[in-house]
Amino acid sequence: MGVHLQPFSTTIFNEMSQLAVRTGSINLGQGFPDVDGPPEVAEAAVAAIQGGQNQYPPGPGLPVLRQAVAEHQLRNYGLVHDPDTEVVITMGATEGIAGAVFGLCEPGDEVVVMEPYYDSYAATIAMAGAQRRVVTLRAPDYALDPEELAAAVTPRTRLILLNSPHNPTGRVLSREELEAVARICVERDILAVTDEVYEHLVYDGRPHIPLATLPGMAERTVTISSHGKTFSFTGWKVGWACGPADLIAAVRTAKMYLSYSGATPFQHAAAVALGLPSSYYEELAAGLAERRDILSQGLRDAGLTTFASEGTYFVTTDAASVGAIDGVEFCLGLPERVGVVAVPMSVFYDDPDAGRTLIRFAFCKRPEILAEAAARLKALRPT
Repeated sequence: MGVHLQPFSTTIFNEMSQLAVRTGSINLGQGFPDVDGPPEVAEAAVAAIQGGQNQYPPGPGLPVLRQAVAEHQLRNYGLVHDPDTEVVITMGATEGIAGAVFGLCEPGDEVVVMEPYYDSYAATIAMAGAQRRVVTLRAPDYALDPEELAAAVTPRTRLILLNSPHNPTGRVLSREELEAVARICVERDILAVTDEVYEHLVYDGRPHIPLATLPGMAERTVTISSHGKTFSFTGWKVGWACGPADLIAAVRTAKMYLSYSGATPFQHAAAVALGLPSSYYEELAAGLAERRDILSQGLRDAGLTTFASEGTYFVTTDAASVGAIDGVEFCLGLPERVGVVAVPMSVFYDDPDAGRTLIRFAFCKRPEILAEAAARLKALRPT
Protein backbone atom coordinates (compact mmCIF):
# COMPACT_ATOMS: atom_id res chain seq x y z
CA MET A 1 0.00 0.00 0.00
CA GLY A 2 1.29 3.43 -0.93
CA VAL A 3 2.37 5.71 1.89
CA HIS A 4 -0.33 8.25 1.02
CA LEU A 5 -3.06 5.64 1.61
CA GLN A 6 -1.73 3.98 4.76
CA PRO A 7 -3.69 6.26 7.12
CA PHE A 8 -6.92 5.32 5.30
CA SER A 9 -6.73 1.51 5.32
CA THR A 10 -10.08 1.23 7.12
CA THR A 11 -13.01 3.49 8.00
CA ILE A 12 -14.59 4.09 11.37
CA PHE A 13 -18.01 3.34 9.83
CA ASN A 14 -16.97 -0.15 8.79
CA GLU A 15 -15.34 -0.83 12.16
CA MET A 16 -18.32 0.31 14.21
CA SER A 17 -20.89 -1.43 11.98
CA GLN A 18 -19.00 -4.70 12.37
CA LEU A 19 -19.02 -4.13 16.12
CA ALA A 20 -22.80 -3.62 16.01
CA VAL A 21 -23.27 -6.93 14.19
CA ARG A 22 -20.89 -8.79 16.49
CA THR A 23 -22.58 -7.55 19.65
CA GLY A 24 -26.18 -7.43 18.42
CA SER A 25 -26.32 -3.74 19.34
CA ILE A 26 -28.55 -0.98 17.98
CA ASN A 27 -26.45 0.66 15.27
CA LEU A 28 -26.69 4.44 15.58
CA GLY A 29 -23.23 4.79 14.06
CA GLN A 30 -23.51 4.61 10.27
CA GLY A 31 -25.95 6.94 8.56
CA PHE A 32 -28.38 4.69 6.73
CA PRO A 33 -32.15 4.32 7.28
CA ASP A 34 -33.64 1.08 8.56
CA VAL A 35 -36.61 1.29 6.19
CA ASP A 36 -36.76 1.62 2.41
CA GLY A 37 -37.85 4.73 0.58
CA PRO A 38 -40.99 5.33 -1.52
CA PRO A 39 -42.42 2.09 -2.96
CA GLU A 40 -43.01 3.69 -6.36
CA VAL A 41 -39.28 4.33 -6.63
CA ALA A 42 -38.45 0.72 -5.79
CA GLU A 43 -41.07 -0.41 -8.29
CA ALA A 44 -39.45 1.77 -10.95
CA ALA A 45 -36.15 -0.04 -10.40
CA VAL A 46 -37.84 -3.44 -10.66
CA ALA A 47 -39.65 -2.36 -13.82
CA ALA A 48 -36.38 -1.18 -15.35
CA ILE A 49 -34.71 -4.52 -14.58
CA GLN A 50 -37.61 -6.54 -15.92
CA GLY A 51 -37.85 -4.22 -18.92
CA GLY A 52 -34.30 -5.05 -20.00
CA GLN A 53 -32.58 -1.87 -18.82
CA ASN A 54 -29.55 -3.79 -17.58
CA GLN A 55 -26.63 -2.84 -19.79
CA TYR A 56 -24.14 0.02 -19.54
CA PRO A 57 -25.73 3.46 -19.56
CA PRO A 58 -23.87 6.35 -21.20
CA GLY A 59 -20.79 7.30 -19.20
CA PRO A 60 -22.19 10.70 -18.11
CA GLY A 61 -25.43 9.03 -17.00
CA LEU A 62 -28.83 8.35 -18.51
CA PRO A 63 -30.26 11.40 -20.31
CA VAL A 64 -33.56 11.01 -18.42
CA LEU A 65 -31.77 11.28 -15.07
CA ARG A 66 -29.54 14.16 -16.13
CA GLN A 67 -32.67 16.00 -17.24
CA ALA A 68 -34.38 15.20 -13.92
CA VAL A 69 -31.39 16.54 -11.97
CA ALA A 70 -31.37 19.75 -14.01
CA GLU A 71 -35.11 20.21 -13.40
CA HIS A 72 -34.61 19.59 -9.67
CA GLN A 73 -31.94 22.30 -9.46
CA LEU A 74 -34.11 24.76 -11.38
CA ARG A 75 -37.30 23.99 -9.47
CA ASN A 76 -35.74 24.15 -6.01
CA TYR A 77 -33.00 26.75 -6.37
CA GLY A 78 -33.41 28.58 -9.66
CA LEU A 79 -30.11 27.14 -10.93
CA VAL A 80 -30.01 26.55 -14.69
CA HIS A 81 -27.93 23.64 -16.02
CA ASP A 82 -27.65 22.13 -19.47
CA PRO A 83 -28.27 18.42 -18.80
CA ASP A 84 -25.95 17.43 -21.64
CA THR A 85 -22.87 19.40 -20.60
CA GLU A 86 -23.42 20.61 -17.03
CA VAL A 87 -24.65 17.47 -15.24
CA VAL A 88 -22.86 14.17 -14.71
CA ILE A 89 -24.21 11.11 -12.86
CA THR A 90 -21.84 9.44 -10.42
CA MET A 91 -21.66 6.32 -8.26
CA GLY A 92 -22.92 8.15 -5.22
CA ALA A 93 -21.79 11.55 -4.02
CA THR A 94 -18.52 10.05 -2.81
CA GLU A 95 -17.44 9.39 -6.39
CA GLY A 96 -18.64 12.85 -7.38
CA ILE A 97 -16.38 14.37 -4.73
CA ALA A 98 -13.47 12.20 -5.85
CA GLY A 99 -14.07 13.10 -9.49
CA ALA A 100 -14.11 16.80 -8.65
CA VAL A 101 -10.92 16.70 -6.59
CA PHE A 102 -9.09 14.45 -9.08
CA GLY A 103 -10.31 16.41 -12.08
CA LEU A 104 -9.66 19.90 -10.73
CA CYS A 105 -6.53 19.57 -8.57
CA GLU A 106 -2.86 19.16 -9.42
CA PRO A 107 -0.28 17.62 -7.07
CA GLY A 108 0.72 20.26 -4.54
CA ASP A 109 -2.55 22.20 -4.75
CA GLU A 110 -4.31 22.91 -1.48
CA VAL A 111 -7.91 22.05 -0.62
CA VAL A 112 -9.61 23.82 2.29
CA VAL A 113 -12.14 21.73 4.23
CA MET A 114 -14.20 22.27 7.36
CA GLU A 115 -13.41 19.92 10.23
CA PRO A 116 -14.80 17.67 11.52
CA TYR A 117 -15.00 16.31 7.98
CA TYR A 118 -16.48 13.29 6.22
CA ASP A 119 -13.59 10.83 6.11
CA SER A 120 -13.51 10.37 2.33
CA TYR A 121 -12.44 14.01 1.93
CA ALA A 122 -9.05 13.41 3.51
CA ALA A 123 -8.43 10.21 1.54
CA THR A 124 -9.49 11.76 -1.76
CA ILE A 125 -7.29 14.81 -1.29
CA ALA A 126 -4.34 12.56 -0.43
CA MET A 127 -4.91 10.36 -3.51
CA ALA A 128 -4.94 13.48 -5.69
CA GLY A 129 -1.53 14.47 -4.33
CA ALA A 130 -3.04 17.66 -2.94
CA GLN A 131 -2.68 19.10 0.56
CA ARG A 132 -5.48 19.47 3.09
CA ARG A 133 -5.97 22.66 5.10
CA VAL A 134 -8.68 22.72 7.74
CA VAL A 135 -10.96 25.26 9.34
CA THR A 136 -12.41 23.98 12.62
CA LEU A 137 -16.12 24.17 13.46
CA ARG A 138 -16.34 24.15 17.25
CA ALA A 139 -19.12 23.01 19.56
CA PRO A 140 -21.60 23.99 20.78
CA ASP A 141 -22.78 25.93 17.71
CA TYR A 142 -20.23 24.72 15.10
CA ALA A 143 -20.11 28.18 13.53
CA LEU A 144 -17.80 28.96 10.61
CA ASP A 145 -15.33 31.74 11.50
CA PRO A 146 -14.73 33.86 8.35
CA GLU A 147 -11.34 35.02 9.64
CA GLU A 148 -10.14 31.46 10.17
CA LEU A 149 -11.38 30.56 6.70
CA ALA A 150 -9.53 33.49 5.13
CA ALA A 151 -6.37 32.54 7.01
CA ALA A 152 -6.55 28.97 5.70
CA VAL A 153 -6.51 30.13 2.07
CA THR A 154 -3.05 30.59 0.53
CA PRO A 155 -1.76 31.24 -3.01
CA ARG A 156 -1.68 27.44 -3.45
CA THR A 157 -5.38 26.98 -2.64
CA ARG A 158 -7.22 25.47 -5.59
CA LEU A 159 -10.63 24.95 -4.07
CA ILE A 160 -12.79 24.99 -0.96
CA LEU A 161 -14.62 21.71 -0.31
CA LEU A 162 -17.76 22.70 1.58
CA ASN A 163 -20.35 20.45 3.22
CA SER A 164 -23.71 21.89 4.29
CA PRO A 165 -25.90 20.51 5.78
CA HIS A 166 -22.80 19.33 7.58
CA ASN A 167 -21.85 15.76 8.43
CA PRO A 168 -21.03 14.97 11.23
CA THR A 169 -22.19 18.03 13.20
CA GLY A 170 -25.71 18.50 11.80
CA ARG A 171 -24.99 22.19 11.21
CA VAL A 172 -26.68 24.08 8.35
CA LEU A 173 -24.56 27.05 7.34
CA SER A 174 -26.32 30.41 7.37
CA ARG A 175 -26.51 32.80 4.44
CA GLU A 176 -23.97 35.05 6.19
CA GLU A 177 -21.48 32.19 6.55
CA LEU A 178 -21.97 31.15 2.92
CA GLU A 179 -21.52 34.74 1.79
CA ALA A 180 -18.16 34.76 3.58
CA VAL A 181 -17.15 31.65 1.65
CA ALA A 182 -18.34 33.18 -1.63
CA ARG A 183 -16.48 36.42 -0.96
CA ILE A 184 -13.20 34.59 -0.43
CA CYS A 185 -13.70 32.43 -3.53
CA VAL A 186 -14.39 35.46 -5.72
CA GLU A 187 -11.66 37.66 -4.25
CA ARG A 188 -9.00 34.93 -4.36
CA ASP A 189 -10.25 33.40 -7.65
CA ILE A 190 -10.63 29.87 -6.30
CA LEU A 191 -13.16 27.13 -6.98
CA ALA A 192 -15.76 25.57 -4.69
CA VAL A 193 -16.96 21.99 -4.52
CA THR A 194 -20.08 21.59 -2.39
CA ASP A 195 -21.30 18.34 -0.84
CA GLU A 196 -25.05 18.86 -0.45
CA VAL A 197 -26.29 15.28 -0.01
CA TYR A 198 -28.44 16.31 2.97
CA GLU A 199 -30.01 19.24 1.10
CA HIS A 200 -33.58 18.12 1.85
CA LEU A 201 -32.86 17.00 5.42
CA VAL A 202 -33.12 20.39 7.15
CA TYR A 203 -35.39 21.15 10.09
CA ASP A 204 -37.37 23.79 11.95
CA GLY A 205 -38.10 25.86 8.85
CA ARG A 206 -34.43 26.45 8.17
CA PRO A 207 -33.52 26.91 4.48
CA HIS A 208 -30.80 25.08 2.60
CA ILE A 209 -28.92 27.62 0.48
CA PRO A 210 -26.69 26.19 -2.27
CA LEU A 211 -23.43 28.12 -2.52
CA ALA A 212 -23.88 28.26 -6.31
CA THR A 213 -26.89 30.56 -5.88
CA LEU A 214 -24.77 33.37 -4.41
CA PRO A 215 -23.36 36.14 -6.63
CA GLY A 216 -20.22 35.14 -8.51
CA MET A 217 -20.45 31.47 -7.52
CA ALA A 218 -22.42 29.72 -10.28
CA GLU A 219 -19.43 29.92 -12.62
CA ARG A 220 -16.96 28.52 -10.07
CA THR A 221 -18.94 25.89 -8.14
CA VAL A 222 -19.41 22.15 -8.60
CA THR A 223 -22.53 21.14 -6.67
CA ILE A 224 -22.72 17.49 -5.62
CA SER A 225 -25.69 15.60 -4.23
CA SER A 226 -27.24 12.14 -4.31
CA HIS A 227 -30.40 10.08 -4.43
CA GLY A 228 -29.54 7.86 -1.46
CA LYS A 229 -30.03 10.21 1.49
CA THR A 230 -33.10 12.00 0.14
CA PHE A 231 -34.96 8.86 -0.93
CA SER A 232 -33.62 6.29 1.58
CA PHE A 233 -31.97 3.97 -0.92
CA THR A 234 -28.38 4.48 0.17
CA GLY A 235 -27.21 1.16 -1.27
CA TRP A 236 -28.08 2.17 -4.82
CA LYS A 237 -25.19 4.67 -4.98
CA VAL A 238 -26.67 7.17 -7.41
CA GLY A 239 -25.20 10.66 -7.20
CA TRP A 240 -24.62 13.65 -9.44
CA ALA A 241 -22.50 16.73 -9.97
CA CYS A 242 -23.71 19.99 -11.53
CA GLY A 243 -21.83 23.09 -12.56
CA PRO A 244 -20.35 25.02 -15.48
CA ALA A 245 -19.44 22.89 -18.48
CA ASP A 246 -15.66 23.25 -18.13
CA LEU A 247 -15.67 22.10 -14.51
CA ILE A 248 -18.11 19.26 -15.15
CA ALA A 249 -15.94 18.11 -18.07
CA ALA A 250 -13.09 17.66 -15.59
CA VAL A 251 -15.31 15.71 -13.18
CA ARG A 252 -16.66 13.58 -16.04
CA THR A 253 -13.16 12.74 -17.27
CA ALA A 254 -12.04 11.58 -13.83
CA LYS A 255 -15.28 9.64 -13.32
CA MET A 256 -14.73 7.87 -16.65
CA TYR A 257 -11.70 6.11 -15.21
CA LEU A 258 -13.15 5.51 -11.75
CA SER A 259 -16.35 3.63 -12.59
CA TYR A 260 -17.15 4.65 -16.20
CA SER A 261 -20.88 4.35 -15.50
CA GLY A 262 -23.39 3.45 -12.80
CA ALA A 263 -26.25 0.98 -12.36
CA THR A 264 -28.73 1.50 -15.18
CA PRO A 265 -32.00 0.41 -13.49
CA PHE A 266 -31.27 2.52 -10.42
CA GLN A 267 -30.67 5.56 -12.58
CA HIS A 268 -34.11 5.08 -14.13
CA ALA A 269 -35.62 4.83 -10.64
CA ALA A 270 -33.73 7.92 -9.43
CA ALA A 271 -35.29 9.92 -12.27
CA VAL A 272 -38.72 8.83 -11.06
CA ALA A 273 -37.81 9.81 -7.49
CA LEU A 274 -36.77 13.31 -8.50
CA GLY A 275 -40.23 13.78 -9.99
CA LEU A 276 -42.02 13.26 -6.67
CA PRO A 277 -44.08 16.23 -5.42
CA SER A 278 -42.74 18.76 -2.94
CA SER A 279 -44.94 17.23 -0.24
CA TYR A 280 -42.60 14.23 -0.21
CA TYR A 281 -39.66 16.39 0.90
CA GLU A 282 -41.77 18.16 3.52
CA GLU A 283 -42.97 14.88 5.02
CA LEU A 284 -39.44 13.45 4.96
CA ALA A 285 -38.01 16.39 6.90
CA ALA A 286 -40.91 16.45 9.36
CA GLY A 287 -40.53 12.74 10.11
CA LEU A 288 -36.79 13.00 10.62
CA ALA A 289 -37.19 16.05 12.87
CA GLU A 290 -39.46 13.98 15.13
CA ARG A 291 -36.85 11.21 15.26
CA ARG A 292 -34.13 13.74 15.98
CA ASP A 293 -36.13 14.98 18.94
CA ILE A 294 -36.70 11.47 20.30
CA LEU A 295 -33.01 10.68 20.22
CA SER A 296 -31.85 14.10 21.41
CA GLN A 297 -34.11 13.90 24.47
CA GLY A 298 -32.89 10.38 25.15
CA LEU A 299 -29.27 11.52 24.99
CA ARG A 300 -29.97 14.38 27.37
CA ASP A 301 -31.79 12.00 29.73
CA ALA A 302 -28.66 9.81 29.68
CA GLY A 303 -26.62 12.75 30.94
CA LEU A 304 -24.85 13.48 27.66
CA THR A 305 -24.26 17.12 26.75
CA THR A 306 -26.20 17.28 23.47
CA PHE A 307 -25.82 19.87 20.71
CA ALA A 308 -28.58 21.11 18.40
CA SER A 309 -28.94 19.34 15.06
CA GLU A 310 -30.19 21.63 12.29
CA GLY A 311 -30.01 19.07 9.48
CA THR A 312 -28.64 15.69 8.28
CA TYR A 313 -29.20 12.36 10.05
CA PHE A 314 -26.97 13.18 13.01
CA VAL A 315 -26.88 14.63 16.49
CA THR A 316 -23.62 15.14 18.36
CA THR A 317 -22.80 14.97 22.05
CA ASP A 318 -19.91 15.50 24.43
CA ALA A 319 -19.39 12.29 26.37
CA ALA A 320 -17.16 14.06 28.88
CA SER A 321 -20.40 14.81 30.71
CA VAL A 322 -20.70 11.08 31.55
CA GLY A 323 -17.03 10.68 32.44
CA ALA A 324 -15.45 9.87 29.09
CA ILE A 325 -11.90 11.03 28.47
CA ASP A 326 -11.46 9.43 25.02
CA GLY A 327 -14.27 9.12 22.48
CA VAL A 328 -12.81 6.14 20.66
CA GLU A 329 -12.51 4.12 23.86
CA PHE A 330 -15.98 5.26 24.90
CA CYS A 331 -17.54 4.10 21.61
CA LEU A 332 -15.67 0.79 21.59
CA GLY A 333 -17.03 0.05 25.06
CA LEU A 334 -20.55 1.37 24.50
CA PRO A 335 -21.99 -1.83 22.91
CA GLU A 336 -20.98 -3.94 25.89
CA ARG A 337 -22.20 -1.34 28.38
CA VAL A 338 -25.59 -0.49 26.89
CA GLY A 339 -26.02 -2.27 23.53
CA VAL A 340 -25.77 0.86 21.36
CA VAL A 341 -23.18 1.78 18.71
CA ALA A 342 -22.12 5.36 17.97
CA VAL A 343 -19.16 6.97 16.18
CA PRO A 344 -16.31 8.88 17.82
CA MET A 345 -15.80 12.25 16.14
CA SER A 346 -12.09 12.59 16.89
CA VAL A 347 -11.35 10.58 13.72
CA PHE A 348 -12.83 13.43 11.66
CA TYR A 349 -10.26 16.00 12.84
CA ASP A 350 -6.65 16.60 11.82
CA ASP A 351 -5.95 17.09 15.52
CA PRO A 352 -7.94 14.39 17.37
CA ASP A 353 -7.77 16.44 20.57
CA ALA A 354 -10.12 18.96 18.95
CA GLY A 355 -12.92 16.39 19.16
CA ARG A 356 -11.53 14.02 21.76
CA THR A 357 -14.78 13.35 23.64
CA LEU A 358 -17.33 14.24 20.95
CA ILE A 359 -19.66 11.46 19.76
CA ARG A 360 -22.03 11.26 16.78
CA PHE A 361 -25.35 9.40 16.84
CA ALA A 362 -27.59 8.75 13.81
CA PHE A 363 -31.36 9.19 14.16
CA CYS A 364 -32.46 7.86 10.74
CA LYS A 365 -34.05 4.83 12.39
CA ARG A 366 -37.61 3.86 13.28
CA PRO A 367 -39.01 5.74 16.29
CA GLU A 368 -39.37 2.56 18.31
CA ILE A 369 -35.69 1.72 17.73
CA LEU A 370 -34.66 5.19 18.85
CA ALA A 371 -36.87 4.91 21.94
CA GLU A 372 -35.22 1.59 22.81
CA ALA A 373 -31.76 3.06 22.29
CA ALA A 374 -32.70 5.99 24.53
CA ALA A 375 -33.86 3.60 27.25
CA ARG A 376 -30.59 1.68 27.05
CA LEU A 377 -28.48 4.84 27.13
CA LYS A 378 -29.97 5.85 30.48
CA ALA A 379 -27.52 3.40 32.05
CA LEU A 380 -24.78 5.94 31.28
CA ARG A 381 -26.19 8.62 33.59
CA PRO A 382 -23.89 9.22 36.52
CA THR A 383 -25.50 8.34 39.85
